[in-house]
Amino acid sequence: MTTTTPYRRSKAIASLLMSGALTFQSVAYTQGTETGKSEQGVQQGSKARAWKPKRLADGQPDVQGFYRPQHQGTYSLTNPRNGQDGKPDADGQVRARPKRPSRIVDPADGEVPYQPWARIKQQYLRSNFETPYKQEFIDPQARCLPGGVNRTQWWGESEIRQYPGVVIFLFQAAHRVVYLDGRPHIPNGIKLWMSDSRGHWEGSSLVIDTTNSNSKHRLSNEGDFASDKVHIRERFTFVNANTYQYEATLTDPSVYTQPWTVSSLHLREHGDEPEWEAWEYGCIEGEKNSLNSMEGAAE
Repeated sequence: MTTTTPYRRSKAIASLLMSGALTFQSVAYTQGTETGKSEQGVQQGSKARAWKPKRLADGQPDVQGFYRPQHQGTYSLTNPRNGQDGKPDADGQVRARPKRPSRIVDPADGEVPYQPWARIKQQYLRSNFETPYKQEFIDPQARCLPGGVNRTQWWGESEIRQYPGVVIFLFQAAHRVVYLDGRPHIPNGIKLWMSDSRGHWEGSSLVIDTTNSNSKHRLSNEGDFASDKVHIRERFTFVNANTYQYEATLTDPSVYTQPWTVSSLHLREHGDEPEWEAWEYGCIEGEKNSLNSMEGAAE
């Protein structure tokens, strides 16, 4: 079991990212509470009135700040949540949780359109996730490794920062730099945990073309996966100053029978707290439970 130890994120991280000094992926994980705003209501409201965002000096819509997914959790794509049903929560209580809508909006059945061999592999990984008697059954996220661009999007709170020609996502589990200057993708032979991202703005929507994933991560605890040939097209549609709709279409003919699309709503947090800084969590593989360990030592 892996647990986490919190520490404050340095304000210098943005300058390090911009200078290229920070070339590794920040690896950590956290969980938090979800909000209750109606996704349908936000979408209907966005159609009724067009949002005109403030603009930064380079022309980008100013969307900086902290956001959290409406339905948080990376256990399942088809029933978004934190943890397996029937398992105790952090306080030891077992609570029944209603099924949520699938993140998958295309195809219409809400399922990943796996090829037959890939479906067998996914089910094999899922059936052995809770009892990983082989290394292949261990979710890389449980080993403190990055979760990739899609899964990390749903883990918890994230921050968006903008600089001339660049959008930076600071997750509590990783970081991501999206270049807007038209530069080409890196060579195909280079594969990264958080892929390679090139973006542009279409009005108030950030469109990102994502390639070069090493696909060593999984898309969920339930064994969902892609190959390192996956091509991801993402759209962050900012419907108002406090809300964006995230959509990502994954294309990988070596694994799936067709492209498929996920969607999720993300809501602004800490808008009235200008001095707010995110907590980053240092994930340490193999640590059992630091809190209990300290309590035991005190006794």
